[in-house]
Amino acid sequence: MPSEPAFLFVTCQRGAEPTVKHEIARDWPALRFAYSRPGFLTFKLPPGHGLADDFDLGSAFARSYGFSLGAVTADTPEERAAQVWQMAHELPIDRLHVWSRDTAVAGHRGFEPGPTADAAAARETILAAPAAQQPAGTGQNATSTFQPQPVAEPGDLVLDCILLEPQRWWIGYHRAASLASRHAGGLLPLTTPSYAVSRAYGKMAEALAWSGLPIRAGQRIVEIGAAPGGAAQALLDAGLLVTGIDPAEIHADVLASAKFTHWRKRGADVRRREFRPFRWLAADLNVAPQYTLDTVEAIVIHPEVDIRGLLLTLKLPDWRLADELPGYLARMQSWGYGNVRARQLAHNRQEVCVAATRSVRAATKRVAGSTQKTSQPRRRTAGKRTSKP
Repeated sequence: MPSEPAFLFVTCQRGAEPTVKHEIARDWPALRFAYSRPGFLTFKLPPGHGLADDFDLGSAFARSYGFSLGAVTADTPEERAAQVWQMAHELPIDRLHVWSRDTAVAGHRGFEPGPTADAAAARETILAAPAAQQPAGTGQNATSTFQPQPVAEPGDLVLDCILLEPQRWWIGYHRAASLASRHAGGLLPLTTPSYAVSRAYGKMAEALAWSGLPIRAGQRIVEIGAAPGGAAQALLDAGLLVTGIDPAEIHADVLASAKFTHWRKRGADVRRREFRPFRWLAADLNVAPQYTLDTVEAIVIHPEVDIRGLLLTLKLPDWRLADELPGYLARMQSWGYGNVRARQLAHNRQEVCVAATRSVRAATKRVAGSTQKTSQPRRRTAGKRTSKP
C-alpha cells in the first residue's frame, strides 16, 4: 500500500457542497477543506490520521468518498489512462469505478444521476491501457484478485476515477463496504420504467434498495403524501399491498391496481387506530421536516399501532435545516426506532431519505405493554360492577 494518504475526496449532489462542508466541519473538525467543483470536494487530512481505507465518513450528504490521489490531465483519454495507472501503481486494486460528476440537480430538465456514455468510454480506455502501464495485478496476466466487472464485493479495494471535466479526471480509492460503496459514485443501478406516473418512482425504488428494510412481498404499507402515485407504483412493483393517503388525486393507472387503496384525506385526519393493520409506513410531504415528523410521531406512538419500519423523505426548503438533521434522527430514535439512518439519495432533490427500524423484540415488548395497559382498566371496572349489591 502507498504511504498514508493526505487528502479525502467527496462527491455529492450538485448544489449540496456547502452543506457537505458544514457537515464535515461539524463531525470531522480536523479535516480542512481544500478544493471543489460542483458536486465534488476534497479535504486535507491531518498528519497521522490513521484512517482505515474502509472508514465510515458518517455523512448524509456525501454520495461517495475515499482517499484522494490527485488529478490527471492530458489531451487524450489514452494519455490520461496511462497516468491513472502510474498514480495507482502501489495499490493492489480489485475493482475500477468510473463515473461523471452531476451536470445538474436531479430532476432538472429531465436529468437524473447515473451511468454516462463518457464514463463508460473512459472506463474501457483505462482497462485497455498497456499492461506495462498497469499495476502488477491488473493486466491480462494478473495474479491478484482484480476483476473487470464494475460492481465491487465487500472488502474489495476500488480505484476511483471521477470525470470532472473533459480533459481532467480525479483519482482516488476506497475499500468497498456499504451497498453504495460497491457501486461507482454510490449510484445504484436502477431504472425508472416508462410507465411511471412521476419521478417519485425512482426515489422510492432507490429508498427501498438503499435502506435494506426487511419488507416482504404481500406485506401492507401505508404511504402518506401519495399523489400522484409514482412512489406507490414502486411499492406495488415490489409486491406490497399499498394504502395511499392524500387529499389530491391519484393517477388512474395506480388506482386500477387491485393492491392499491386510496384514502383521500390528510394523514393528520386519519384516526390513529386505522393504522393498526400496517407494519411499514412511508411519507413524502411537501412541508418542513418538523411537520412531517409531527404527523408520523402521532401515528407511531399510538399504543394500538405497531409500525416496524419507516421510510421518510424530509424536505429541506432551506439548506440550513440540514444542521437540524441529527436532532430529527434523535427524535425518531425516541419513538423506539433503534436503527435510524439518513442519506441524500441520487434521486432526491433538496431533501433526504430517512430509514428507521424497530427490532421485533422491541415491538413485541411494546405491544405486550400496550395490551397490559388497556386491559387493566377493564379489570378494575369489572371489579367495581361485581361489588355492587
